[in-house]
Amino acid sequence: MVKMLVVEDEVALAKAVCNWFSRERYAVETVSNGLDACRQLRSDRYDIVVLDLLLPGRDGLDICKDFRAAGGSAGILVTSALDSLQEKETVLDAGADDYLIKPFHLRELSARVRALLRRTTPGSDGTLRIANIALDSVAGSVTRDGEPVHLHPMEFNLLEFLMKHPNHVFSTQALWERVWTGKTGELIDTVRTHIKTLRRKIDTTGRPSLIETVHGRGYKITTGHNGARTSPGVLFAQNERAS
Repeated sequence: MVKMLVVEDEVALAKAVCNWFSRERYAVETVSNGLDACRQLRSDRYDIVVLDLLLPGRDGLDICKDFRAAGGSAGILVTSALDSLQEKETVLDAGADDYLIKPFHLRELSARVRALLRRTTPGSDGTLRIANIALDSVAGSVTRDGEPVHLHPMEFNLLEFLMKHPNHVFSTQALWERVWTGKTGELIDTVRTHIKTLRRKIDTTGRPSLIETVHGRGYKITTGHNGARTSPGVLFAQNERAS
């Protein structure tokens, strides 16, 4: 069962969203202010967070940034009456996966939530696929354009983690805690070294790296990555990639 947190201070809207998704057999919890949202996200795990941008206590943008910096991987759909391109860009760069302008129809909200869930669901054969990379968690194998890619165990674990959480920015600290659980060492150098060697093995010469560097925040893999450069006018924001 999908577990959802709805963070919304408009009581009527929060109730409507909760009722809608409860009928669709989601496990839904609601909070009405930013401070309660932070506490819930620290104490429990969710698949989807429907997050209002303007909240009492703490705003949705800060909640989103802190959640991602701490390694939070739930899909985040931000709702707001603010509809400027700059606002959307800021929210998506902060780690949100989608942005829905108020007022909205609950059917559209539901469709967008389903789309977010599909991004992190493996294919019917259990294989994760992004761009020209396919990762089989059961067989422990990776291919690029159908050709085998030989990875060391921690390189495989790192790639698998990022592919299971596409579009989410993870700090070096968060990656260390999630992928190198229980191990000791120089976390910053270890993570950066593995990112560097992994890029050498999975990237295609002349194309942007599949693993993007979001400067000052960390790393992510993007589902929309197709191996070709995207025109700045197509997306809300184009993150600078590491060389």
